Amino acid sequence: MARPLAVGETVAAHGFTVSPGGKGSNAAVAAARMGAAVSLVARIGDDAFGQMATAFWSDEGIDTAHVVRAAGEASGVAQILVYDSGDNSIAVSSGANAGLSVAHVEAARTVITAAQVMVASNEVPIAVATAAFGIARSHGVATVFNPAPAAPSSQALRALLCLCDVITPNEGELSALAASAVATLSDASTKAKQASGQSTALHLDDLDSAAQTVLAKGVKAIIVTLGANGCALYRNGHAPLRLAGWPVTVVDTVGAGDTLTGALAACLASGMPLDRAAVYANAAAALSVTGAGALGGMPSFEQVEAMLLG
Repeated sequence: MARPLAVGETVAAHGFTVSPGGKGSNAAVAAARMGAAVSLVARIGDDAFGQMATAFWSDEGIDTAHVVRAAGEASGVAQILVYDSGDNSIAVSSGANAGLSVAHVEAARTVITAAQVMVASNEVPIAVATAAFGIARSHGVATVFNPAPAAPSSQALRALLCLCDVITPNEGELSALAASAVATLSDASTKAKQASGQSTALHLDDLDSAAQTVLAKGVKAIIVTLGANGCALYRNGHAPLRLAGWPVTVVDTVGAGDTLTGALAACLASGMPLDRAAVYANAAAALSVTGAGALGGMPSFEQVEAMLLG
């Protein structure tokens, strides 16, 4: 299909597939494929989707000792529409994932404190991510947060941001975190640009302003994903580092941001400095869009290095 559906509209699709996913799962797989030893703290249902997920994680070499199977509950699912351009729209139902609790985090304390990097997203309750990051921070474990799906600023979210070493928002998510007037695709002016074929990317000044606002809330570093335009790294006391996008053939953009997050975490866990890790993560995200689905193009460390070495 060429564009998002209108209300009440029915169109013919080109195909339908079912595969494992979710931001935490995708980031875990991306990190594992980049060579990291990965443990997953999660809560899934005892349905067919839960069975599919655990088998898949095992095949990817991911430790599932702290994955809880919730009896009688459905696993979290997402309905993803992929358009001819490779862009997508996603609707998420959290299912058993919403029941992940601080008690589950406490049960995984040993694996968290033994890690090099802890990763979380907005698909788990903020209180749970905050508890995990609090444990991680107290034991010198780096924290990486993907603030997706986007959520408005709140006291709980601000408390979580203060525990984040790196966050990996896209432009809209950065704008929501900054609670600023930065243009997003919901703005009338931007919709007009979109209809006329003009660029809808944030102006650099707006992007910089939003990033500085979020850094002031306690985040140590931001890598904002910019789609085909690559990404930008922001840190207090440093000039922005802008990494251009790669000229690749786009098949499907689903999971590109998750790939960047997981690849970044893997590189940081290996001891790579943040600016270099951002280079690898940017390349991994570019490779990820060359395959179908969130997982089809998700690369190995060797594939990323080959791309960077040209």
